[in-house]
Amino acid sequence: MIQLVWLAVLLPLIGAVLNGILAIRRPGAKTAVSVIGVGTLLGSFGVAVGTFTELLHAPVASFRVLLWQWLPVSDRFSVDLAFQVDHLSAVMLLVITGVGGLIHLFSVGYMRSDPGYARYFAYLNLFIVFMLVLVLGASLPVSYIGWEGVGLCSYLLIGFWYEVDTNSDAGKKAFLANRIGDFGVLIAMFLLWWSLGTLEYTGITMRAGAEFSIGSTMPLLIALFLFLGCTGKSAQIPLYVWLPDAMAGPTPVSALIHAATMVTAGVFLVVRTAAIFTLAPVALEVVAIVGALTAFFAASIGLRQYDIKKVLAYSTVSQLGYMFLGVGTGAFASGIFHLITHAFFKALLFLGAGSVIHSMHHALHHARSHADAQDMRNMGGLRRWMPWTFALMLLATLAIAGVPPFAGFFSKDEILAAAFARGTEQPIYLVCWALGLVAALMTAFYMARLVAMTFLGKYRGGDMSAAHLHEAPLMMTAPLVVLGALAVAGGLINLPHFAGGHAWLEHWLEPVTEVAAMVMKPLPELARSQEALLILLAITAAVAGLIGGYVLTSRTVIATPEHAAPERGLWRVLYHKFYVDELYQLVFVNPVMWVSRTALWQTVDAFLIDRIGVGGTARVAEGLGWLGSRLQNGQVAFYVAMFAVGAVLILRTLVR
Repeated sequence: MIQLVWLAVLLPLIGAVLNGILAIRRPGAKTAVSVIGVGTLLGSFGVAVGTFTELLHAPVASFRVLLWQWLPVSDRFSVDLAFQVDHLSAVMLLVITGVGGLIHLFSVGYMRSDPGYARYFAYLNLFIVFMLVLVLGASLPVSYIGWEGVGLCSYLLIGFWYEVDTNSDAGKKAFLANRIGDFGVLIAMFLLWWSLGTLEYTGITMRAGAEFSIGSTMPLLIALFLFLGCTGKSAQIPLYVWLPDAMAGPTPVSALIHAATMVTAGVFLVVRTAAIFTLAPVALEVVAIVGALTAFFAASIGLRQYDIKKVLAYSTVSQLGYMFLGVGTGAFASGIFHLITHAFFKALLFLGAGSVIHSMHHALHHARSHADAQDMRNMGGLRRWMPWTFALMLLATLAIAGVPPFAGFFSKDEILAAAFARGTEQPIYLVCWALGLVAALMTAFYMARLVAMTFLGKYRGGDMSAAHLHEAPLMMTAPLVVLGALAVAGGLINLPHFAGGHAWLEHWLEPVTEVAAMVMKPLPELARSQEALLILLAITAAVAGLIGGYVLTSRTVIATPEHAAPERGLWRVLYHKFYVDELYQLVFVNPVMWVSRTALWQTVDAFLIDRIGVGGTARVAEGLGWLGSRLQNGQVAFYVAMFAVGAVLILRTLVR
């Protein structure tokens, strides 16, 4: 099955093409679209399972599947379109196709009434195609195809309802923010080729240690440029601003972007190129610091958001920060572990939010209300009508908060423990650990607030709409149940020794990270008492945050948006997201717009080129034409006289 791994990419590609044709020719054939869209993903997941199973018993840990020769430029430079199947790509393959397949299934119920149904599934299938190319690529150029492809698909899906300007603007914002990061990856590829003479991942891993010394300039530059790309794709400071606005797309799109595909690309790339990062300790510190700051910063913003999807968006930015904190400490397996568990509980949270929005939109529409179906101030008491969604989102909340024995506890605890251990030798990591711990407290707080505002208390949407509230249909609830089970039991894949496990995932990824592990200094061993204290602090932060969020929210009188008082003080700053968007608008967007409109358009284009260049030339030609026309008066005698004057002037010139 490993040699047929290309089928995992081909099947959703066929689905994208067929659904694209149906979108143009027969947009109303929704049954066919559903079968193609979901069926191709299930087939791709089957290939992923077969590939993973074969790899379990394979005599070697890595396979190269050659498709064709792509860029045979010369003997020194040749790039094959080839896939690399190893323990890292196999895990990513399962997450993308498995969680992605559940999101596709949920979409059948959620998007069924949308007139762009076929177009939606064409884009969704294509998104999976590019993400699979990204993680399966045997070289950076092949992965870069997927890297750019997921950026394109995010633009198409975030701006799916493009008739509304804010939606299309959000898509453009995501595309442009990612282009900044993509430039960094391009520069890193040029530097890698110049210094190592290869862009194959295996070649980079093998040659880096021989060509570079630890702490030298070149691996530092390469690692920092790669990380610039990661901050774009995985929404880290300073390029995180696109991800919250990505909520403009359909909710299943948000689940796909946040849980299984695009935002995980940066974490994957750091682990895939770990051999470079471990040769640049400063770059790893930068990764950890940016991750910790992002986790803290985004969690604080989530404390005062009211749009249910915006809360989850900032939680994604924060959780991605944890992943980078993990890989920045050198605990690469811990970062991937949190990537996997996050895919489970974040997909569940977003799809659960989709069920809530679906029900609220239906109820408010029937009540002819113009209230926002995503604003939690219009919700409340939904547990009565949506018990399954409430129970499953509660499980996901406990998982993301880090309450044992849910999946999020084990993966987040591993990251914090690794940061603390590294901090015993490098104090900056202790600061990162402290930021991560406070972010965990805030995460539990805003998630408890979300659950309380949405499902508990009294319904605030009005009696007329309450009559139309309902639980999501089975097509939408079934994927939630599967994700709920994974959010509960997902921690088993890397259950630590103190919990009776054998850290399976960590051992599984050893063939991928062994070269980096030989270069990097091992994490210091923590004493049993230190481990116990760290676990106690993590649990305390989670429980305190949950209790605090529930108590403070339940004791507060929640007004609907039209009756809510303006935010004040720190709450106002958090509600406006520290005014970072406004700052970017002032510092970056406005100057670029001024240069584009005033300097380039009005001055260079309209004045210099149009008026002076094209217009001036036209006026000179017009003047010469007018002057020539004065000599054409139709009188023969005048022509003879002018001829005589001209002849005299010519003869006089010749005589001289």
